[in-house]
Amino acid sequence: MTAAPTPPGALGSAPEPIVLQGYLNDLDAWVRARKLELDELDAAALAAGRGDEVAADMALALSLWKAVSDRWQLMWATWDGGRVGEAERARITTLAWGRLDGTTGAVSVPEACRLSDALAAQLRATLSLMPGADAAAARIKELRAQLERVRDQVALEPAIARDEPVERLAGLLQRLAEVAERASRGADVGGLLGPLEADASTFERDLIVGNARRREARDQLEDARELRADLAARAAALHVLAETCVRTVDPSPRYAVPDVDALGPIPNTPDALAAYVQKLQRVAAALTLAEQEYAGALAEHTQLVELLDAYVTKARSLGVADRPDLADSERRAREVLDREPAPMAVCRQLVSTYQTWLSQLDHSKESA
Repeated sequence: MTAAPTPPGALGSAPEPIVLQGYLNDLDAWVRARKLELDELDAAALAAGRGDEVAADMALALSLWKAVSDRWQLMWATWDGGRVGEAERARITTLAWGRLDGTTGAVSVPEACRLSDALAAQLRATLSLMPGADAAAARIKELRAQLERVRDQVALEPAIARDEPVERLAGLLQRLAEVAERASRGADVGGLLGPLEADASTFERDLIVGNARRREARDQLEDARELRADLAARAAALHVLAETCVRTVDPSPRYAVPDVDALGPIPNTPDALAAYVQKLQRVAAALTLAEQEYAGALAEHTQLVELLDAYVTKARSLGVADRPDLADSERRAREVLDREPAPMAVCRQLVSTYQTWLSQLDHSKESA
């Protein structure tokens, strides 16, 4: 799949709206495609009886995907259909470059995406989902791209400790060159590609995680500043998400949005900073809970609309969509779903009623 997009601008910058819109659309496409890919990999592992073997990597991959997906939703809520000023645009880049909760090494969105790419490649290699001569060429191409990403990561290693990763990268490049040369002669390189892909993915993952951990240990004060700015941006985005949820569904979750400013300025002594970071983490946990609840309530409304659309599509294929009872049921369901706020208990019942009418008409048609 296509690599995840890189956020435009630096942390806290305010890129032009058209640039941000392109980034958000591309990230949405990446999130959707990665979820489909992970579902396929999970299904393949279970079908092959190898679920336990890849469970840890699959769990991490899904955790990374969820973190990026949740952060994209906050960025999308802040985007608000393009109604963004400079402050909102800066908030979006802060959300993009800020630390993600619950991820290895507290990585940013771009790092989480690259780590997800590496994990997906490793899972594909482990499960051998790309056999055949044509696939070998594609796998070699993906490995070249991956090793270029690894080269960029190696450049970030401290100079004093860079020799070992440079040698390791050189070894991977040499192995890839040998595999590519054998493949060009028509040799079967499937048995060589799998271990090479696994080694490259492990190396890339180690570099990403190691870089994140070094950065975290290098400057705890800056970490606290970044976390505080990230939480402030999330809180502001959550206000928008909560307002959208309250406006869209009834009942809506009712969670207070934590006030990051109430924590006061960031201290600069180690003991006070550690206590302050704990407070920030508690705020992060409260924000995460509220984000999940509000996003879940909105997702249910979206799912009901999509479910009704699917039923209507089925009704049209059966040639019964225009039957008075069914058409009236659809009209009534859409009318209630479009309300602001929409009464969710009634919405569920109306979509279920439409499905019941559809089943009745389908059965009558079969009996005729």
